[in-house]
Amino acid sequence: MSEKSYTEKAGQLHVENVNDVPSAGGVHEVVVQGSETLKAALEKEPPRPRSKRMLQLYMIVSVAYLCSSLNGYDGQLMGNMLVLPAFDSEFGASIVGIKAGYISAMYTIGGVCSLPFVGPAVDTWGRRVGMFIGCFSVILGTIIEGTSGMTGSLGQFLGGRFLLGFGVSIAASAAPIYVCEISHPAYRGIMTGLYNTIYNVGAIAAAGSLRGGENYAGNQSWLIPTWIQMVCSGIVCSLCFFLPESPRWLYTNGKQEQAAAVITKYHGLDDPDSVYLKLQMQEFGEELNLDGADKRWWDYRALFKNRASRYRLMCNLVLTVWGQWSGNGLTSYFMPAFLATAGVTDPTTVLDINLGTSFAGLFVSMTGATFVEKIGRRKLFYRILLVISFWWVVITITAAVFNNTGAKGAGDAAILFVNLFGITYSFGITPLQALYPVECLSYEQRAKGMAFSSLVVNAALMVNQFGLPVAIQNIGWKLYIVFVGWTLIESAVVFFFLVETKGRTLEELDEIFNAPNPRKASLAVKKITLDAEAHVLNVEKLN
Repeated sequence: MSEKSYTEKAGQLHVENVNDVPSAGGVHEVVVQGSETLKAALEKEPPRPRSKRMLQLYMIVSVAYLCSSLNGYDGQLMGNMLVLPAFDSEFGASIVGIKAGYISAMYTIGGVCSLPFVGPAVDTWGRRVGMFIGCFSVILGTIIEGTSGMTGSLGQFLGGRFLLGFGVSIAASAAPIYVCEISHPAYRGIMTGLYNTIYNVGAIAAAGSLRGGENYAGNQSWLIPTWIQMVCSGIVCSLCFFLPESPRWLYTNGKQEQAAAVITKYHGLDDPDSVYLKLQMQEFGEELNLDGADKRWWDYRALFKNRASRYRLMCNLVLTVWGQWSGNGLTSYFMPAFLATAGVTDPTTVLDINLGTSFAGLFVSMTGATFVEKIGRRKLFYRILLVISFWWVVITITAAVFNNTGAKGAGDAAILFVNLFGITYSFGITPLQALYPVECLSYEQRAKGMAFSSLVVNAALMVNQFGLPVAIQNIGWKLYIVFVGWTLIESAVVFFFLVETKGRTLEELDEIFNAPNPRKASLAVKKITLDAEAHVLNVEKLN
């Protein structure tokens, strides 16, 4: 089917004058916040989430999900490896202080250094190649880290951490883009929202391996969980080239028929006349630039070239930075140091608490992913930040009481509230961290925008990794007061500036960001009138 015929048939979904549509029964009205065109497509061809092709699509994105586990594994591993006596004896690192900071931060430094390579890896060679390059670097980094147990070289261990961060940064840019671009339009929210929940699978694997490693003497207690770090990367490297490529990447690289074939198979369920094929191919033709900045590895101008581009990048960066500066660093990399301020110092108890927290986080974040489309990204984000601010109030109070009185009940209460903080964060922010930043960027911006986002978020992480252990060491529980006020500021910024992305295809978001007030445009509510065949007869704005 030619591009022209796709466009002509897709036109059937556009708003038509009621006098031009044959009279038919079944005329009905629907109130939507989003795209009337996508709503008409959903009415005309209701998705079948349990069909054979959709089940295959779930399995395909599950391979990409494993890239999310890499960050979760490292966050849990390094935060808790520092409490192991054998690791401390080998490298002289404790849970607080500057050495803990730079052991953790070398991973971030590697991530920053990888950023010039993200665009070429993901845009030039495709999303699958990006995932492969990233995961292969993780395998190499793990080998270097693991063999440092034989040499006793801290420099070698840090070199492995550098390669780990380098690889994870590339894989973590390529994988969510891949998931978002290949997901069915009706399920993009939940399918991409689930991507970041697999962070907790990595955290569980790390916590479990650390807990099991405690049964071994000497360096084996930390070497076993270190070697396990390469398992998920190995699976991705083995399977990624058996996956279909992103249809958007195929389209912009002169492979329109292959793009149509992927959409027909997995979105249209093998129907060459599927409304989803017609809709997306038309939008690709209208919105995707076949000679954009994504074809030039050095060209980052698409991120800043106009007001809409800058607004897109701002929305992306707000979520990525807020996601790191809401206090969650204390519940991952520096959880042992936090627990110490609440009176918990036994390594086994610390590992048990972290294992339980990771299991709870997985369940809660997966539950939260099912609500991102129902509640909306923006509304979920600012409300969750308000709840998080409340948790920091009670955490501060209970930690202060414990430090002033030594009361065990106050210490236990602080641990309870920090876990409630973690549950709240997992429900509302974890699913958004891969979904919203990718949605906010246009195709031309997407790979380089995610790389730039990684640069900013790694800078934010370095503040955490260098600043938090020193702050905890010097001022203890008083640090938590900062998070009370800061999360309120974060919530206000989200409320007043961020756009809502639900209910639209990726290409339809162009209209929102080109509007004079993108936030207001994204919240517009419309009443659409549909006939029995899901033709749009009329659109009425309600606000």
